[in-house]
Amino acid sequence: MVERACVYMEEQKNHIEILEEAESLVIDAIAETMDLYGVTHSIGRLYGVLYFSEEPMTLNQMSNSLGMSKPSMSTGIHSLVDIEMVQKVWRKGERKDLYKAEKDFFESFLSFFCKKWDRELSVNMQAIEKATEKLNSLLDTPAVPDAIQQKARKDLQQLQDSTQYYLWLKKLVHAFRSKELFKMIEEIDCD
Repeated sequence: MVERACVYMEEQKNHIEILEEAESLVIDAIAETMDLYGVTHSIGRLYGVLYFSEEPMTLNQMSNSLGMSKPSMSTGIHSLVDIEMVQKVWRKGERKDLYKAEKDFFESFLSFFCKKWDRELSVNMQAIEKATEKLNSLLDTPAVPDAIQQKARKDLQQLQDSTQYYLWLKKLVHAFRSKELFKMIEEIDCD
C-alpha cells in the first residue's frame, strides 16, 4: 500500500514537472517577444507568470515567484497596466493590490496597437495641419522668392501624400476596434 502511494506521488510529481515545463516554454516565448510592446524581458516574464496564474497575484507573490525585488516588480507591473496587458483587481477583504493578466491576446493587440496608432495619428495630423498653414502663408506672400515657394509647394504635396496614409491608418484603427477586420480575416482560408 505504501509502495503504491509512493508510485502515485512520483507520477504526480512528474505530471507537475511536465506542466511547469510547458508553461515555462510559453512564458519564455512571451518574454522574448515583449519588446514589441516596449517592455523588457523580465517584465515579459512577469506577464507570462500572471498569464498562467489562475488567481490575481500581489506584488509579494509575483516577487517570490520570479525572484525579483518588490520595487522592480512594482515598476514592471505598472508598465503592464499602462499598456493594458494587466489590470488591477479588487477582492473583498484583501488589503494588498491584486493584479491579473489580460488573457485575450486579441484584446491586448487591439488595445496596445490602436492606442499607439491613435497617438501617431494625433501627433502627425496636428503637425501636418500647422505645417500646411505655414507653407500656405509662404505661398500667399508675394515677396517670397520663387525657389522657396517651389520648395513650399513640394512640401505641401508631400504632406498631402502622407495625409492619405494617416486617413488610411484611421480607417484601419476603426476596422480593428469595430472588429470588422477580424471578421474579414476569419473568412480568409489560409490552407
